[in-house]
Amino acid sequence: MKTCKLPDFMKALTPWLDDDYIRKAYVDDNGRFVLLFTDGVKNVYQIEDCEKSQLKAILEDLKKKGVPVDLS
Repeated sequence: MKTCKLPDFMKALTPWLDDDYIRKAYVDDNGRFVLLFTDGVKNVYQIEDCEKSQLKAILEDLKKKGVPVDLS
């Protein structure tokens, strides 16, 4: 698990959006942002300065960009 601030997370996320590299994105029961990649890698992020509503907005934005997300 990686701990980061929201701007750092968004910066890390940007390169992965250029390809169909993200298989799925979701927020787990502990409020951590999870990315599953097509090569089997799983990255889990504890974003320290972020509200749940902001995480949901990120998921909705990823969905608009064609990334499969779980919004539940």
